[in-house]
Amino acid sequence: MQGKIRSDIKEGSRVNIVLKQNQKSAQLTEGIVEKILTSSHSHPHGIKVKLKSGDIGRVKEIL
Repeated sequence: MQGKIRSDIKEGSRVNIVLKQNQKSAQLTEGIVEKILTSSHSHPHGIKVKLKSGDIGRVKEIL
């Protein structure tokens, strides 16, 4: 499942995100959602989240 709709993502969900510095290479980082940062219903590039590891990025896949 893609991470473009906010209601699909819950705190505690396991997701793959792309970090800002990895946007060109599209390298994904896996983690658990600590906080959802995007306030709008959806975002074309993915909902921005903070992982429990402290990494911040846009959700590309919900695992």
